Amino acid sequence: MSRHSVLVLGSGSAGLTAAIYSARANFAPIVLEGREPGGQLTWTTLVENFPGWPEGVMGPELMDLMRKQAQRFGADTRYQTVVKVDLSRRPFHVTAQEDPTDDRSGVFEYEADALIVATGATARILGLPTEREYMGYGVGTCATCDGALFRNKEVAVVGGGDTAIEEATFLTRYARKVTLIHRRNELRASKIMRERLLANPKVEYAWDSEVTEVHGIQEPHKKVTGITIRSTVDGATRSMDVDGLFLAIGHVPNTSAFRGQLAMTPEGYLLNRNACAWKGVEAPADWFESFANFGTSTSVSGVFACGDVVDTHYRQAITASGSGCAAAIDSEKWLEQAGHH
Repeated sequence: MSRHSVLVLGSGSAGLTAAIYSARANFAPIVLEGREPGGQLTWTTLVENFPGWPEGVMGPELMDLMRKQAQRFGADTRYQTVVKVDLSRRPFHVTAQEDPTDDRSGVFEYEADALIVATGATARILGLPTEREYMGYGVGTCATCDGALFRNKEVAVVGGGDTAIEEATFLTRYARKVTLIHRRNELRASKIMRERLLANPKVEYAWDSEVTEVHGIQEPHKKVTGITIRSTVDGATRSMDVDGLFLAIGHVPNTSAFRGQLAMTPEGYLLNRNACAWKGVEAPADWFESFANFGTSTSVSGVFACGDVVDTHYRQAITASGSGCAAAIDSEKWLEQAGHH
């Protein structure tokens, strides 16, 4: 078992930014990359809203460059996934595997004085083989990230809650037509959001329907060309020509290893000091044993949370990177004040 000053859990924008800052502070962090090395940006193609890239950058390329930057300053990135943590003792104890789905894969044990949790949240998907095939090539989970790529095109949004309505409304800024596909015949979203969407002339609806297949072409450029939808009432199917499909059926925070050890929302998102302020949650005084008011500190002193594992609102690469920077700086100051040099 090896002991480290800082262990970064996760390798999306938040985790790799935290690793860059922690490595530059000479803490030589270990980064456990998780089940999706590079995070959700590896699912997308062209990223046009990350500062510093006026012509845009491919999502996987951006994450690979972040990884190399962290490695350049001394971060050790490893393709391992956290399967168990013990925060009841110090140093903290973390167990990881190369492949949690394979009992024969290697098991690794770590001790860490400070943890930066950047395990993110996984977008819910429909589970269709063709859906994954065209992920990033017309199928997406973030309209704010990719909406501008569908200017004057026709797109579909799956979902019926507030997130789906927000995505559909945002897409009407660019798309010629937006079709909202919902398994029921009414929306679950709040009344004011429903009324706003229903009044939008660019939006059409496919009620009592579900997507069963995504169609596309491979040449000359891989892209979505349409979908098949099925009625949840009588099972009838029909095809629909669309240029893009956005899945707005929620996210699942990757926090199962921390249940019962870190304070979190009922949905499983971690609470840090900043998040408590955002959500109007009054944290008990004994939550934060830290010597200073660290915004990314969680309910266990020495554990810091950042990125989509905390953020239920913005979910952008740049905001995740910003929170990763904050977590690294907070952990550095905490380690110094706790006597770990």
